[in-house]
Amino acid sequence: MYTQSMSVPDEAGSRTVQPLALSEPAERMARFDACIDADGRIEPQDWMPEAYRKTLVRQISQHAHSEIVGMLPEGNWISRAPSLKRKAILLAKVQDEGGHGLYLYSAAETLGTSRDQMLDALHSGRAKYSSIFNYPTLNWADVGVVGWLVDGAAIMNQVPLCRCSYGPYARAMVRVCKEESFHQRQGYEALLVMMRGTQAQRDMVQDAVNRWWWKCLAMFGPPDSDSPNSGQGMRWGIKRVSNDDLRQQFVDATVPQAKVLGVSLPDPLLKWNEERQHHDYGPIDWDEFWNTVNGNGPCNKERLATRVKAHQDGAWVREAALAHARKQEQRRMKEAA
Repeated sequence: MYTQSMSVPDEAGSRTVQPLALSEPAERMARFDACIDADGRIEPQDWMPEAYRKTLVRQISQHAHSEIVGMLPEGNWISRAPSLKRKAILLAKVQDEGGHGLYLYSAAETLGTSRDQMLDALHSGRAKYSSIFNYPTLNWADVGVVGWLVDGAAIMNQVPLCRCSYGPYARAMVRVCKEESFHQRQGYEALLVMMRGTQAQRDMVQDAVNRWWWKCLAMFGPPDSDSPNSGQGMRWGIKRVSNDDLRQQFVDATVPQAKVLGVSLPDPLLKWNEERQHHDYGPIDWDEFWNTVNGNGPCNKERLATRVKAHQDGAWVREAALAHARKQEQRRMKEAA
């Protein structure tokens, strides 16, 4: 996902990116601009303006936080999966999401921000993650819908990031997108199986679609007119497609999938517009979106508390690993002496 980072502040205050400092070296700035204009890649050893660096840290770290927190809504269904096959698939998916978080934290670290700093920002509430993960998965159909719609929206958002101007982020996204495609397909296949089952199962799928559809449309972030940071992100090649265009692509791709699945999308205004050659859709409840982003969603406190507890419970593992590394270093120094 997660271009919400272009629109959502880490802390209270302005949502806009700070302008470039006047003290930025003109020659270096010219080389940077030339690379961006040529659709080139910026690497960690290259000079970059501080505003570019901060914007990247903001987006990549929020993306990483979203992957890690995103494990929680599905993780609690591993022990309740309806079959061994579904359990194995869900285990693989949750493991993938943990790996995505690690790739992205590593990419952000190349910008000079430590993982401890990023995790502290998450655990203290200063940093945000995608608002979609602050909603509960009430039944097994929710797990399938998260795979189909939430991960489908993620793919729509993330594929353009493979062309991000910052090299480590772009390269990490290549593998992430391949794995997210698996997540989307397994979710859709799980729903297809349910839709071939009993009426109760079909009703369960439809109910889940009704509850998640509008939340997924909001995932792409507020309208372009209310997302002042997006323009600068696109100028730098960090973002490649605007929020509204991504949302439209998602709607157009999902409507035919819903027809095959046999579910209706909960929007009476959803219809094909022959003139635009796109689907029209109804208004999104942005008040709910911002309420959830600001910490008042149904699971905000639960999700954050779970992550903090997991971090605290894992302290002994980190301490043991550091102690082992120090011991190995001492041994190497002794052998070299």
